[in-house]
Amino acid sequence: MALTGRTVSWWVRLRRPCPVAAPRGPPVWLPTGLEACQRFYSSRDKEKIDMSAYPVESIRNFSIIAHVDHGKSTLADRLLEITGTIAKTDRNKQVLDKLQVERERGITVKAQSASLFYNYKGVNYLLNLIDTPGHVDFSYEVSRSLSACQGVLLVVDANEGIQAQTVANFYLAFEAQLAIIPVINKIDLKNADPERVEKQIEKLFDIPVSECIRISAKQGTNIEKVLEKVIEKIPPPQFNTTDPLKALVFDSTFDHYRGVIANIAIFGGEIEKGHKIVSAHTNKRYEVNEVGILTPNEQPTHKLYAGQVGYLIAGMKEVTEAQIGDTLFMYKQPVEPLPGFKSAKPMVFAGMYPVDQTEYNNLKSALERLTLNDSSVTVHRDSSLALGAGWRLGFLGLLHMEVFNQRLEQEYNTSVILTAPTVPYKAVLSSAKLIKEYRNSEITIINPAQFPDKHSVSEYLEPTVLGTIVTPQEYIGKIIVLCQDRRAIQKEMLYIDEHRVMLKYLFPLNEIVVDFYDALKSLSSGYASDKAYATGKFLCERLKDTIPRQLFEIAIQAAIGKKIIARETLKAYRKNVVAKCYGGDITRRMKLLKRQAEGKRLMRKIGNVEVPRDAFIRVLKRQPEK
Repeated sequence: MALTGRTVSWWVRLRRPCPVAAPRGPPVWLPTGLEACQRFYSSRDKEKIDMSAYPVESIRNFSIIAHVDHGKSTLADRLLEITGTIAKTDRNKQVLDKLQVERERGITVKAQSASLFYNYKGVNYLLNLIDTPGHVDFSYEVSRSLSACQGVLLVVDANEGIQAQTVANFYLAFEAQLAIIPVINKIDLKNADPERVEKQIEKLFDIPVSECIRISAKQGTNIEKVLEKVIEKIPPPQFNTTDPLKALVFDSTFDHYRGVIANIAIFGGEIEKGHKIVSAHTNKRYEVNEVGILTPNEQPTHKLYAGQVGYLIAGMKEVTEAQIGDTLFMYKQPVEPLPGFKSAKPMVFAGMYPVDQTEYNNLKSALERLTLNDSSVTVHRDSSLALGAGWRLGFLGLLHMEVFNQRLEQEYNTSVILTAPTVPYKAVLSSAKLIKEYRNSEITIINPAQFPDKHSVSEYLEPTVLGTIVTPQEYIGKIIVLCQDRRAIQKEMLYIDEHRVMLKYLFPLNEIVVDFYDALKSLSSGYASDKAYATGKFLCERLKDTIPRQLFEIAIQAAIGKKIIARETLKAYRKNVVAKCYGGDITRRMKLLKRQAEGKRLMRKIGNVEVPRDAFIRVLKRQPEK
């Protein structure tokens, strides 16, 4: 298609990319495309919401917290519908669960926020909702989300009742001194028993039965009562627009075209496009390019004011510039930084390596961007003789590790090798030489290959966790046996009602990190107390089956320190050197065999064994191949 000089100049004069695709066909169509582009930007500017219409006293910031699969995301869908934020359709399922891994697994792994507008008794309210994960591995997401809220909806399944993560999330909100509204969901189920659940809530959390709201998020029953309770019980944020700007970065994502998009809660002042702001963490200065709210998609606004929750784009190009928990303030108006968040404590460590070392830089870039979105993951450089350069990553649990790996594959199209998970240990050193080398008498070990010899250590320390188990009383005996086999110490046993019991145990983390939950579900008796020999023998046998045979014998050993606990021998290939000896003196045969043995002995001294990468990967698999 030929373009006239005039039409080219129309497109060149545009200062920003036109969202309307360049039309195809005769040149006469081009002005129409330009007009559509101009209409788009004018309508976009007109649609900007005036956030000054929502003063602090008409703002409510709240989260939804619950155990896994108790209906948080379904309740969020209904709240979005009833406030007109999204249209009512049968396809509205997990609207706030935007990640592919969330939709595939049916769980929330990433907290998402949305601003809702609701008129109650003639007053327009701005309700900022944050939907949080329910699994314990993502409790860091919950704790960060609560920092931007003044209240929570505690959702409990009317059939299942209070479960372990219900208790954990309640205490997170209670310690943050937030208003708590109990919501009993799924009252439409055949086996629902809301009266029993109300009594559990009253007994465990000391919340009166009269404050519980019975709903069915799936059918939309009593959803308006939830909104009314949010407005009546949750207090407005106690911030002032006349104060200097103070904004908390509680989450962030990375956009390839716009850079870092920071989710912020305004603790004072106001912010708009063109403002010069400074990061308290990096001390870098930025100019604000865009501010807005999430509805749940990005909706630009003219300004954001104290007490409001939204997003900010300020030209942050590097992922390290957006520190979760950072405080943003106005240039030349410094403020006392907000306390931020406690650092997440990784509980499970695993090595991560590119399948091909040529992909190292691509994987490094993907890791940086994904850890911006999931700041609870710790990353340290590592290397392996078998797998090359890589990283040792720290996760909050096994599911967290699996989801992180899946997100790398789906969102960044990377393929990685993930080693078997381990937990950190501490060693109290007794060797003066090692104390001088490490500059400390106590060291943390996250890589099994770096475990110091027991003769240089006076004491080993292992991590422990306080676990809560909620179970029907008929399974108590088997569960107690399972916990004892895992070296657990019972701390508390409480009957929630006549059918359910809550047990609290102090567990060594290493005993529960891999397969405890599966064992708990099947109520098995667990493994023997000493698994080192069995594990070492299993790995030696797996290596024996995967390493190619050589012309000399190979010894495969598993060791703890200097002690060999298991061994397998990979037999050598053997050439029949006496095949051509048909009779004759026996000394001729013995001479050939002796020469062959001497050659093999020499070969064992100078020979090298190369372990194929695919063989190493097969060894790392926990389940034997069928």
